[in-house]
Amino acid sequence: MSQRSIRNLFTPKSITVIGASNSPTRAGSVMMKNLMASGFDGPIMPVNPHATAVMGVLAYPNIESLPIKPDLAIVCTRGERVPAIIETLAQFGCKTAIVIASGMNQLSEEPSTLMEQMLEHAKRYGMRILGPNSLGLMLPNLNLNATVAHTGALTGKIAFVSQSAAVCTTVLDWANNKGIGFSAFISLGDASDIDFDELLDYLGRDSRTSAIMLYVDSVSDKLRFLSSARAASRHKPILVIKSGRSPEGGMAAKHHTGAHNGNDAVYEAAFRRAGMLRVTDLVELFAALESLAHLNPLHGERLCILSNGGGPAVLAVDELMIKGGKIAELSLDTREKLDAVLPSTWSKQNPVDIIGDADPQRYSAALKILMDSEELDAVLILHSPSALGDGNAIADAIINTVKQHPRKHRINILTNWSGEDSAYQARKRFSSAGIPTYRTPEGAVRAFMHMVEFRRNQKLLQEVPQTFTASSDNATAHRLLQQALADGKRVLETHDAREILKAYGLKTIDTWFAKDADEAINIAEQHGYPVALKIQSPDILHKSDVHGVTLNLTNAEEVRQAADAITSRVKAANPSARIEGMIVQRMALTAGAQELRVAMLNDPVFGPAIMLGEGGSEWEPTRDAAVALPPLNLALARYMVIQALKTGKVHDRHLPNGLDMWAICRMLTQISNLIIDCPEIDRLDLNPVLAAGENITLLDVNIRLTDCVKDNAARLAILPYPKQLEEYATLRNGLKVMLRPILPEDEPKHLAFDNSLSDEDRYKRYFGVRSQMTHEEMAVLTQIDYAREMAFIASAKDEHGEEITLGAVRASIDPDNTEAEFAMAVRGSHQGIGIGKLLLEKMIRYFKASGTPVLTGFTMFENRNMANLAKSLGFTVTFDMEERLIHMHLDLNE
Repeated sequence: MSQRSIRNLFTPKSITVIGASNSPTRAGSVMMKNLMASGFDGPIMPVNPHATAVMGVLAYPNIESLPIKPDLAIVCTRGERVPAIIETLAQFGCKTAIVIASGMNQLSEEPSTLMEQMLEHAKRYGMRILGPNSLGLMLPNLNLNATVAHTGALTGKIAFVSQSAAVCTTVLDWANNKGIGFSAFISLGDASDIDFDELLDYLGRDSRTSAIMLYVDSVSDKLRFLSSARAASRHKPILVIKSGRSPEGGMAAKHHTGAHNGNDAVYEAAFRRAGMLRVTDLVELFAALESLAHLNPLHGERLCILSNGGGPAVLAVDELMIKGGKIAELSLDTREKLDAVLPSTWSKQNPVDIIGDADPQRYSAALKILMDSEELDAVLILHSPSALGDGNAIADAIINTVKQHPRKHRINILTNWSGEDSAYQARKRFSSAGIPTYRTPEGAVRAFMHMVEFRRNQKLLQEVPQTFTASSDNATAHRLLQQALADGKRVLETHDAREILKAYGLKTIDTWFAKDADEAINIAEQHGYPVALKIQSPDILHKSDVHGVTLNLTNAEEVRQAADAITSRVKAANPSARIEGMIVQRMALTAGAQELRVAMLNDPVFGPAIMLGEGGSEWEPTRDAAVALPPLNLALARYMVIQALKTGKVHDRHLPNGLDMWAICRMLTQISNLIIDCPEIDRLDLNPVLAAGENITLLDVNIRLTDCVKDNAARLAILPYPKQLEEYATLRNGLKVMLRPILPEDEPKHLAFDNSLSDEDRYKRYFGVRSQMTHEEMAVLTQIDYAREMAFIASAKDEHGEEITLGAVRASIDPDNTEAEFAMAVRGSHQGIGIGKLLLEKMIRYFKASGTPVLTGFTMFENRNMANLAKSLGFTVTFDMEERLIHMHLDLNE
């Protein structure tokens, strides 16, 4: 399946409609009507064996009689006929089809479903399918409406992709009313072949698309979905509305798409990790769509509010503060300028209340002064209906002021004209002028905050994590886990898991297993009182739920009484529970410390997910925990803790030995490493975790194991740092270097390396003169997605024992792994000693192992050394005299 082949979907020059009809109730009739009305300028060829013409267009009796090979086929027949039609189309040479029929997941007389038969035929001939159960596709810039929707779309710069046809038509209606257009409007339907990931890859690169909106019921391929979303969201905002937020909604979504619904909190974490912005409902989606259609990229977050009434302005400020926004502070200079044009009774601060009798001139003068100011990044203009000020005239004055202002692309303008009939015309004027307008002050603020959140997400995703040396002994952990599985153990508690956790620098409290009360007393006498006594049963996850815990036992008699009482209570609460014995634990010093809970669950969609909240057995992750996907580093762990605090999942109780941010982040990062390294762990529950400043202790541990061990590419949603690719090599001059994949933590050293390159080397590397890299550019180079690109660095210790980067090679892979393109640079002081050869050989080995067929590269005519090195390693080297470039090509299958 090739990324290039979905280009036919976006660039068709000829179309055939199979099942085209003159009967107005048939899908084939609606499709033909929409195609004809949209003004598509290529041939439209209806296929109908029973009609000479469809809507005045000559019809063909079958596919074989078509005069040319169509770029796009639209199949509007019943599902039973689709597999045979797709086979014939594919044999005829058509490369892309949209299938409208629904219900193709049902079994036919064959052992496979209609959908499976259709896909088998398509795959055999390299054909791509949109659907089935698709409403179709609109490309307004090609005048193409290949849908069975009730209306067309306007031309614009937003791409909309939806799994729901009903949501498509609702969004269309609203957008047309608002005058908002689209670069592409795509109904995925059942997404049997073309899915979100390929569309995100295409739209992320599409110059006509400035923002992407998704309606998601479910995700089928987590790795490709997140990989493509992370790549696209680096360049443009992606907003997503996800159905199934409640368990009941999740079941309805599963019924709708047939896919696993997954945990909503994990979906939320996945969207956030990919830099996408989630909206909660269609109203919010429409408001966000309005912002994306018209707002400039934000240069900052400071909002100023200009209003003719105090009440609506206060509502806007309240919403801004609740959402975590920033209100702009006006300088004395700006206030004095406003004083000169406003009545003496104006508010003298932000919000700028210019009084209920404000006319067009007053609004315009105040807005000009605010847009001149350097103290704000956006202005929200509010207008409440007034007999003293014509709302339409004021709207016109604002539109003219914005249009003529030299900073119109620097300052974002949002408007709210409250009211219905009196405000409708003004809102239409704003929409036509490309100024976003909203029905309520709160709606306008929420839309502004979407843009703020997107900006913050981008900054967080580019944050350089602190380096910390994580102690991990995965060999020991693996050995112990494999031993447990061999012994038939599927549940490990604190005393079983202690050495496994210790291998990752995670500290547990002293814990022992006792088969009866006598053994518990011996342990307590030997190791000292006070102790806690807990029931040990593989059938009980939360011991406190069945009163299976007694704390602060100070002598043998108390231990014996507690053992008898716990056993009686547990048998009464759960008669079928198997009681294996007792757990004896040293009492933790909890004074001044805070209890947390950390868990890992295996989500059916995204795989392992880490959860952070507060202790307790009544635990509902969607409600009680902040969620993040591994792998975590210190920056991502910090983001997770901030989310937990901001959303009230964890409360900082300001205890004397309470929460230490970096201690918690180190623990979360180590738990992430444990989960990544140990696929035998199916679930993990640490409850409670005692946070006493820098000292983090795991009190109660429950680890569930699985025999069904998958590799990380199959079980994780984001590929972790491939530690197995680290290796050492010795250069010709005897220098020992480490070759390894690049890490986000490498950014400062990589910037120093890039700055160390000579002007000539930089010219060869970047195909021209270029200035020093910015943080944003360097983040792209160091925070790579190992699923779709690779960068290896060669590093060595300098005379001060500090690691420095000597060279780097990187290659990006096309989304379908058919070709990788590399680029390389070596520090000037270390050229000519074999670093480039080592790095390029490592890259060749990597792509051979990954099954990539071709490795290519370009370099300038002046860089003959690079060309000679490539030639010596088997590349075919050719010269482009016109472009003055050298092309290097290596077939990795040979």
